[in-house]
Amino acid sequence: MEIVATGVEVIGAHGTLLAPTSLRARTGQVLLVTGDPNSGRTALALALSGRLRPTRGTVRLDGAIDASALRRSVAVVDAPQITEPDDALAVRDVVAEGLSLAGRRSGRRRARDWLSARDWLPEGSGERRFEHLAGYERTRLLTELACEGRATKALVLDCPDRHGGDPTGWYSLAARQAERGLAVIALCSPHSADKLGIPPARVGTDNPEQSTLDSAEGLR
Repeated sequence: MEIVATGVEVIGAHGTLLAPTSLRARTGQVLLVTGDPNSGRTALALALSGRLRPTRGTVRLDGAIDASALRRSVAVVDAPQITEPDDALAVRDVVAEGLSLAGRRSGRRRARDWLSARDWLPEGSGERRFEHLAGYERTRLLTELACEGRATKALVLDCPDRHGGDPTGWYSLAARQAERGLAVIALCSPHSADKLGIPPARVGTDNPEQSTLDSAEGLR
């Protein structure tokens, strides 16, 4: 699949939320996109997933303007105040809610089984408050929940670097999902992109096609 944003701009009641942005993302690739905190990164994530109608410009999925198809195909992971879980919830409840949203069985036993299959999580994680997960654990858990959706073909990771930690951690998660055949867009700060050493696309600009990068071997 291919997602192409052309001159996507979002204007709110009090001014510009997202300056015109053009980019392209494809199946099997990770596109790193940077912007400052007030540059409209979350607005871009929502526009790319068909959840926010641009004031100007278009977002096409495989050549077609189809917001409902975008919503079915593109999962937005951990968008601040949009798709991020309530920090006070127990991890098991976040999992149950995520499975339900993905159209999967989501009872207490199913959530427990799902968690027990994740041997990278510390024992007893299901009972912890979600806010106590480390940044990498949080992003990996939410990414894997997003991938439970049978129709999910693309992911937009909304600023996983805001939780701290080494950016190579969440970038490796993005690369792994690209290798599985998803298109992945990872939004982050310019500082994180510099640390990764990967030329990014930029919010508010017309990004050349070469800004779309295959998952980087050295960051796995």
